[in-house]
Formats: sequence, C-alpha cells, structure tokens
Amino acid sequence: MPIENLGHEYEFEPQFGLPERLPSDEFIVWQGSPDIGTLAASAFHIKKLVIYFILLIVACAWPALEAQADAMAVLQAIKWIAPLSLLGLASVWLMAYMTSRATVYTLTNKRVVMRLGIVLTVTFNLPLKQIASSDVRLLEAGFGDITLALQGSDRIAWVHLWPSVRPWRISKPEPTLRAIADVQEVAVKLRDAWTQATGMAANATPSVQSANPQVNNLQVSLT
Repeated sequence: MPIENLGHEYEFEPQFGLPERLPSDEFIVWQGSPDIGTLAASAFHIKKLVIYFILLIVACAWPALEAQADAMAVLQAIKWIAPLSLLGLASVWLMAYMTSRATVYTLTNKRVVMRLGIVLTVTFNLPLKQIASSDVRLLEAGFGDITLALQGSDRIAWVHLWPSVRPWRISKPEPTLRAIADVQEVAVKLRDAWTQATGMAANATPSVQSANPQVNNLQVSLT
C-alpha cells in the first residue's frame, strides 16, 4: 500500500479524522491531536517570542526610564510597540489553536493517518510496513513528538506536512506526530501495531535512527 495524499474537507468525513470508513479488518488503535499550548511552544516558539517582545518593549521604554520620566512618558514610548507585540503573540497563538483543531493523527493496526491543513485539508496515509523507524522527543508534562522515518522512494513535501514534520529535515522530510499527550504510551502502541503489521520484532531500546531505508526493525528512540 503506497503513501497516499487525499485532499478532502473534514466537515464531510465519513469517520472522524479519516477520509473514508475503515475496512472490516482494520481498526483504530489510537487517535489524537496536538495539544495547543505544547504545539505553540514547540512548533511556533511562542515562549521565545514572548521574551523577544518583552525585550523590544523594554528597549523602547529604556530612554524614558533612564531619564526618570513619568509614567505617561514611558507609556508614550511604547504606545505602538506594546499593542503590536500583543497582536503578534495573539496571531501566533491563534495559528497554533487552529492547527491543533484541524489536525488529527490516527493509528490503526495497518497505518498511520495524518489529517492536516487549516484552509486546504489533506490526508496522508502512511502504511506501517513503510515505516523504517520512529524517534520520540519528550517534552513537558508527558507530551512529546513521534517522528516517523519512511522506507522507499516516496516523499512528502516538507511544506505540506508543516508543522507535523521534523524540523530542518528538508531534503528527506519525516512526518511527525506533534505535541501529543502520553507520548511514551502512544510510542508503545505504535511499536506493537508495527510488530503485528510487519511480523518482525521491534527494537524499543534507545538508538540512533538508521539512515538505511531497508532497516528491518522499528527503533523507538527516546531523546
């Protein structure tokens, strides 16, 4: 079963998160979406932006503060930068919120399905037999990312996957389940489903992800 890219509008999904109803021999093992706050921090770097805008506001207010001006003078110095900073942060948070609402990850006993896109919704079917290895990135409070390295020559454009893609892997994009809750439990479910689908034993010990597309075991690496 090759990797498929199926465009559709999720409002008309026959089954939540899926472009079509599952066949009788396929069932959902796990389904979830990115956590808004974790996605905003890890993919949209909102915490770094908060620090940046605070420093920018302080820089604009510094001449007035250094001159020991009154409060009105300080407010006058930041009257433009402060609202623009809040607007920028609100826009980033809104983008994270909309991305989280529009994204659904589904693990079945045969594939990983990624429903992505805010305006143009697309679905990617990743057969478990085409997954060479997975890498788990632990974040805060049990959240994390699971990156999937694919076998074969099929490629998905980085821009079509973002932000559900491993950062800085442009030439060979790696689909990623971003900011999901209980990531270690989901990784175990993925490993077990992969083992059953391929009939091969999975390696769950920490390891460096193999660059060999013919790797014959699923490596669940915790970093």
